[in-house]
Amino acid sequence: MRNETRWVVLGGSRRWAVRVGLNTAAKPKVGWAAMFVKPPLAALMLTAPVLAALVLAALVLAALAGVPPAWAAEPLPASVQARVDSALLDYEAGRLQPARRAFERLAQQGVPVAQYNLAVMHLRKELPGASPALARRWLERAARAGFVTAQHDLGQALETGALGRRDLQQAHDWYALAATGGSVSAQVAMGTAHYLGRGRPQDGPQAAHWFREAAKAGDVGAMYLLASMYEKGEGIPADRRLARYWYAAAAAQGDDAAPAKVKELDAAGSAASS
Repeated sequence: MRNETRWVVLGGSRRWAVRVGLNTAAKPKVGWAAMFVKPPLAALMLTAPVLAALVLAALVLAALAGVPPAWAAEPLPASVQARVDSALLDYEAGRLQPARRAFERLAQQGVPVAQYNLAVMHLRKELPGASPALARRWLERAARAGFVTAQHDLGQALETGALGRRDLQQAHDWYALAATGGSVSAQVAMGTAHYLGRGRPQDGPQAAHWFREAAKAGDVGAMYLLASMYEKGEGIPADRRLARYWYAAAAAQGDDAAPAKVKELDAAGSAASS
């Protein structure tokens, strides 16, 4: 998968504080404003694989009218990449007007990362006449071009109302595209939507599917959620073996509550066999 974080001005991820069966409201730990935290340029330039694992990855070509995502997106041409890099250097140095002009030219030429970066500059009010409407327009263009980061962030903006009226249905349409494109945060969002019946019909198997995809990608919260669903048989058939597996995986990744659940299941299994 293509690494989008190599070229973005800003980026972020979402983790949910929902625990199945604990009456905890599903909400992002990171809000829309806090999500845009500017990393050092060196991090963008030198540690892209690490950022991809922590933030959002996967550049795909996906149309909205029933066309499946395409995984054969070509890298940016060298000349275009050089212009994006130059604009990023201007941005990091605080030369916002040259960065804006470069991103605008590239955005008009249909370069999704430039469209996304321009939207973020509008959201951060770093431009004269910064506008949520213009931010949304550029974010939508990048998202429609298959830029997974933009798809996720547009979904989050529509969910939270950051760009105007909240629209949970449309938000989860974008989350679905981003989740299919490999965004772990969007996969968690889709799992949460199907588990709660919020933005999508309540559907246990679908919730488990998306939590499983996020868990396989290393999301600790999704591991715990999936384990809890297997333990309680909520929406999917109960399976103590799989519950223990995912609790143990969450524990290995540092989840505070998971080790106790592993011990509890082991104790129950020992009691049952004696």
